[in-house]
Amino acid sequence: MFKEIVTDIFFDLDHTLWDFERNSALTFQKILAENKIPVALPEFLTVYVPANYEFWRLYREEKISKAELRYQRLRSVFDQLELEVSDAMIDHLAEEYIEHLSTQEHLFPGTIELLEYLRPNYKLHIITNGFQEIQDKKLHNSKIADYFDIVINSEMAGVKKPNPIIFNMALERAKTVSNRSLMIGDSLEADIEGALNVGMFALHFNSANGPSHSLCKMIHDLGEIKTYL
Repeated sequence: MFKEIVTDIFFDLDHTLWDFERNSALTFQKILAENKIPVALPEFLTVYVPANYEFWRLYREEKISKAELRYQRLRSVFDQLELEVSDAMIDHLAEEYIEHLSTQEHLFPGTIELLEYLRPNYKLHIITNGFQEIQDKKLHNSKIADYFDIVINSEMAGVKKPNPIIFNMALERAKTVSNRSLMIGDSLEADIEGALNVGMFALHFNSANGPSHSLCKMIHDLGEIKTYL
């Protein structure tokens, strides 16, 4: 489908190549136990996962700062769980979470095989809303950094996906054009709509099993990408 058109492929990182939920859970398993927070991991994650998603939405929409994101997502969870956790401990947990999260290296099944398959025929890049120091460590620790020509993050661009500025910066840095470029990501709003709005092609990796749509083709396994490229 894209084989005769596309020269450059842009990937999202979290929830697309790097298995964020698995790596995040392992990180919380470590830091909650070490800091003796009296909550079972499954109970904590049941509240944290949707809370984190919502605070990231607010951050993406420029309604809260990075510091507020890191603090409020934990404060809201402990409040919902009716656990008395001090602000000092929340700040400590937030720092430990960021420190240890990037050391995790679990990728979605088939990531390396896919990148090896694509690398001979396409230029590969990353566009991520994540924080620069964390995303760079994730790429290196999971041993996929060398597959990508450029890595654009929201701190570098000054805006977050789906803002067209970050996509246009990525296209310019990659020395390519939108109608030769494909975006692959998990977020319908940030990745898919953002890419389509600047004239890029898009492929939706529906890793969270969201509802169907007609904006672009959808896949549920990274191996399916080979049928389009």
